[in-house]
Amino acid sequence: MLIKINPKNPQARLITKTVEVLKKGGIIAYPTDTFYGIGCDIMNKRAIEKIYQLKQRNKSKPFSFICSGLKNISHYAKVSNYAYKTMKRLLPGPYTFIMAGSKLVPKIMLTKRKTAGIRVPDNPICLALVKELGNPIITTSATMPDGSIIHDPSLIHDYFNSRIDIVIDGQTPITGKPSSVISLMDDIPEVIRKGIGDVSIFM
Repeated sequence: MLIKINPKNPQARLITKTVEVLKKGGIIAYPTDTFYGIGCDIMNKRAIEKIYQLKQRNKSKPFSFICSGLKNISHYAKVSNYAYKTMKRLLPGPYTFIMAGSKLVPKIMLTKRKTAGIRVPDNPICLALVKELGNPIITTSATMPDGSIIHDPSLIHDYFNSRIDIVIDGQTPITGKPSSVISLMDDIPEVIRKGIGDVSIFM
C-alpha cells in the first residue's frame, strides 16, 4: 500500500493507520532526512528478522533505530552529560550516534560490544510515527540487491511489493546521501563515517 503523508503536518489519521500496521509486526518504508528507510517496531523480533531477510544482511550487523528525541534516547542508551550536550546541538539532523544500549534494547539490536546506532532525523513523518508507536523503529536504507539506494517511494512500492506493508510517500525530495556516524563511547567522539551531517566539531 502506497500512502501520501504531508511532510510538514503529517495527518494524524494516516500516522495512526501506519502505527497500527507496525504494532501488528508490519514492515514500512518511510522518508527520513537522508534517504527512504525500511523499518519496523524494534520490540518485534519476527519483524526484525523479516528485515534481515529483505536486506540479505548478516545478523551480526545490527540495524540503527530512530528515536523521537533526546528524552526518548535516554530510555534506550546510556547518555552521559557530554553525549546529551553534543546531541542537543545536532539533533534532529542527519547523524547516527553510536552509544551503549540500555537494557530496554533487544539483544538482536545490539553489537557484540552492546552498542546501538541511534538517529533522530529532521523529518516530521518518521518522528510522528515513533512518538505514536511509543517504541523506536528500525532504520535501514531501501536498496536493490546490488546495493543501490532507491529514492522514489513508488519504485520502492513496485520493487518490494507485498514484502513491505506500507510505503509512505513523503512528497518532498530527499538528499539520498547517508548520515554522518559518530561514536560517543567513553565520551571520546570518533567519526566513523562522514555523511551529510557536519562533523567539523569532532575533528
